This record gives sequence, C-alpha cells and structure tokens, in this order.
Amino acid sequence: MNADNRMAVEARGLTRVFGEEATRVEALRGIDLYVTRGEFVAVMGPSGSGKSTLLHLLGGLDEPTSGSVQVDGQDLGTMSDDEITQLRRRHIGFVFQAFNLLDVLTAGENVALPLIIDGVSEPEANARARAVLEWVGIVNRGDHYPTELAGGEQQRVALARSLSTDPILLLADEPTGNLDSRNSEQIVALLRKLVDDHGQTVVMVTHNPGHAAMADRLITLRDGRIEDEQTLPRGRATKAVLEELEPS
Repeated sequence: MNADNRMAVEARGLTRVFGEEATRVEALRGIDLYVTRGEFVAVMGPSGSGKSTLLHLLGGLDEPTSGSVQVDGQDLGTMSDDEITQLRRRHIGFVFQAFNLLDVLTAGENVALPLIIDGVSEPEANARARAVLEWVGIVNRGDHYPTELAGGEQQRVALARSLSTDPILLLADEPTGNLDSRNSEQIVALLRKLVDDHGQTVVMVTHNPGHAAMADRLITLRDGRIEDEQTLPRGRATKAVLEELEPS
C-alpha cells in the first residue's frame, strides 16, 4: 500500500433505493467503505448484490438515497452538478466492460479527448496521450481506429484514456467482461502495476476470484450489504504476464 494514508474515497451509511412501493428495490442498505490512497480494492458478490450501484455512487454517476460519499475529502452531496462533473473529469477515471471508444477517432485521439475537453492544448494533450499509451503497451497502435483494434487492445486504450488526467481514483466495473482469459489477465496485471509502481487507487468490480486475488483487499456484497471484508496477501502480477504487456 502507498505510504500516503489519506483516504481517496469514503462512503458512510450509503443507501440506494430504486422505485416505489411494489417496485421498490433496495440496491444498497447502509454501506460504509473507506479506500486509502494507493490501495487496490476488489468488490465481488452475486448479480444484484449492488456492486455496480456502489461504483456509480463512488464515482458521482448517481446520487445515494441516503448517506454520503467523499472523494479526496470533497463531499459529493454538497457539490453542484457542474462541480461533480468537473471532479469526475479531472480526478476520477472510469473503465467499464464496454470500451466506449469513439469509432471516428483514433486510439490516440480517444485518449487525448478528455484533456482537450478540459482545456489542455492539443499538442500537450497528444503528448500526454502518447505517454500513457506507451505505458499500457499500445503506443504502436495509436494511429489506428477502434474498429481496427482487437478487444484487448481497445480495453487498453480505454484504460489509457481513464489515466490521461492522472486521476485520484480509478473505478473499474467488470473491465475484463468482454475479453478472453489471456487479455483479461493482462488488464488486471496493468491495474496491479498501476498500484505498485504509481500509487494509483483502484476499486474494481469483478466476478472472477482470480482477478480479485490481485487486489490488496476484497469486499464481498450480498443483498446490498457488505457480507465480508478481508485483506489479501500482497497481490502481484507474474513477471511473465507483465513481460507480455511490453510492445513488440
């Protein structure tokens, strides 16, 4: 774990209810979660346990019915929509099961886009995009369009895009759900490497116990509550997997 013991994200008494009366669903029923900077936390649980709902609340994509979320000490409940949008754009990275790349832009342009939207000059944005594409091992594909990339390559581009703003918090919702086993292992290895080498804070939702084992801590949800929490042996990607991440 990173030596910086400040909290990247804190959730207190978090609940989320959808619908009313006959259609009422309690997706979360009082969640307390604290994630330290530089920590890799995996979240598991059966379908419907509230995993994705929790991630959406932590990232400010949705509002809780009750409770609070703080990201880097900032209480989302006291912020305006514009302030939350700015916080997401500058300080929170998202990686989803779907790659969500723009087909009309190259890989490099997809990665640079969040920076340009935030007012970074195009030359600087392109330089930063190239640097992060190199880090994820796909800089040689920067001029290719998403339709010209394999699934694993597209997810690396999506990961690079999420990292281009140097976020405080990276939220990954089933990031390997559309990938084969080899590419899945490589993506999770990259997340582990982000934590080990750069002190990145990662919260990852997964159904895969092997992927969860790469984290520092495992949270298990059931019926909208934390059923179990355990600290894991220091998860590390194997040298062979990391070597495969290097561009040929």
